[in-house]
Amino acid sequence: MSTIRFSIILVCGFFGMLILVLAQNRKAGLWELTTTQTWQQSPFPGGAAPGGGTTTTKVCLTQEQIDKYGAIVPQTRGCQITNIVKKGNGMTADMVCTGSMSGKGTLESTSTDGEHAKGKVHFIGSIQAGPNTKPIEWTTASSSVFKSADCGDVKPLGVPAK
Repeated sequence: MSTIRFSIILVCGFFGMLILVLAQNRKAGLWELTTTQTWQQSPFPGGAAPGGGTTTTKVCLTQEQIDKYGAIVPQTRGCQITNIVKKGNGMTADMVCTGSMSGKGTLESTSTDGEHAKGKVHFIGSIQAGPNTKPIEWTTASSSVFKSADCGDVKPLGVPAK
């Protein structure tokens, strides 16, 4: 069960950052991202799962990430962002995961200006729990606010090769 918890915590953290999906008119630099994750189907007894609830984090968005994806994309092993469609005030994309967590998610983001954004990820799939596979479904809603052109001590994630 500890492998599942570690995987879910890792995935939730990275997917939380995924919500900071940014269109071309947004600014590179430090963003504050507030995410709220809810589980529609949890792999844990009683529906309790780590990674749920509301968290606020600082994220460093580079110009390279904006140019290539219009988003901060997770560095999660086994997941890819596909079918990216950038629009004037946001973007949509699919997230496909294979491996110990497999399934498909959709993500979207809209902005009112270059300094504020709202996003959503909805994921349906399964996770390997020892010899068993358990279904999962979760939604993460987010809001993000630009803080500074200087990221300070917050290091950006790299842009994936694909």
